[in-house]
Amino acid sequence: MLDSAVPSPGPAERCVRVLLSPWSRLVLLIALLVAAVITVLACHPERLLTDGLATRTPGVASLTVFTLAYGLCTAAFVPRPVISLAAGSLFGTAAGTPAAVVGTVLGSALSFGLGRLLGQQALRPLLRGRWLTAADRQLSRHGFRSMLALRLLPGVPFAATSYCAAVSRVGWSPFLLATALGSAPNTVAYVIAGSHASSPTSPAFLAATAFLAVTGAAAVLVAWRRRGRRFSLPGRQRASSRVPGSNAPCSAGD
Repeated sequence: MLDSAVPSPGPAERCVRVLLSPWSRLVLLIALLVAAVITVLACHPERLLTDGLATRTPGVASLTVFTLAYGLCTAAFVPRPVISLAAGSLFGTAAGTPAAVVGTVLGSALSFGLGRLLGQQALRPLLRGRWLTAADRQLSRHGFRSMLALRLLPGVPFAATSYCAAVSRVGWSPFLLATALGSAPNTVAYVIAGSHASSPTSPAFLAATAFLAVTGAAAVLVAWRRRGRRFSLPGRQRASSRVPGSNAPCSAGD
């Protein structure tokens, strides 16, 4: 009678399984992010971009290099407003706007891809809290609408949002489309401000800064209303859980 027992995996196969396990990939993602942050703090890539491209003639090659660097810097947690201002200062509004928008989409795609490939399988089992499961359900069911709202609000950490969205089940298409549409208004405003930074009293600069101020105030208002609604939720839940008719005031002799 033939022995049908499955042979035990060898050392090489076990090593490959360990390296490809979800937690090993998560450790690799954390190591990549830490290395990216250290590189940003040590090299100041936004300053290198400005100094390295300022003396060149803005052309297709310079725009391509800047767009690719924009995406890499965005995925490495470099603040997008700084690079968008540099895009306007270096290339003007007409050329700097598409470079900044495309770089934004590239950076979000890189962050989302790394998070989806290296972190999703390890982190999804940890989504057990009420707020975490609610956020995951919202992103999974209404990915485009949720991501569009997050991208429209200034002040929301761009790269961190991309990495967190990768843990959910939101698809690539709604994520990238919402990123492009939602990030475009603020990106254009920063590019315009950067291209007119030498004349801060110009109508274009004033309009761009006013737009950023209004959207920033709107983001603060939305966050404040959501915070108030969150703190009032337990009281509403307690009130709704009472037995009908039991909300009458009780006297001391009852």
